[in-house]
Amino acid sequence: MAKAKLKTEKTESSVEDFLNAIKDEQQRKDSFAIVQLMQQATGDKPKMWGAAIVGFGNVLLKYESGRELDWFKIGFSPRKQALTLYGLLGSEKQNALLEKLGKHKTGKGCLYINKLTDVSSPVLNTLLKNAAEKKK
Repeated sequence: MAKAKLKTEKTESSVEDFLNAIKDEQQRKDSFAIVQLMQQATGDKPKMWGAAIVGFGNVLLKYESGRELDWFKIGFSPRKQALTLYGLLGSEKQNALLEKLGKHKTGKGCLYINKLTDVSSPVLNTLLKNAAEKKK
């Protein structure tokens, strides 16, 4: 089956320019910190995916339907409501770590945190490393 065409694809836009344009100072600082943490966890440089997602690395996702698409290992987006982290959930090991993370919410495949000071840095680092390792 052919690869699916996504609206959100990797671009050559500047991650730094995107992050510097974040109006909220705390969210901007947290976003730069998350870039460092995700880069350390994956060993990959940050790339913009679409207009508002910073992703790290590449993986080929294969669905049961046979559909395939190019995506990032882990990523995040500084949304108005919260920092949205992608690719960290889905295993029992990761779910157990969430109990120790601190103040957060989860959605379908996403982890939402308001600010980095709300969560445990060591637990977040472990979540990031586990997710990146799983997708090598």
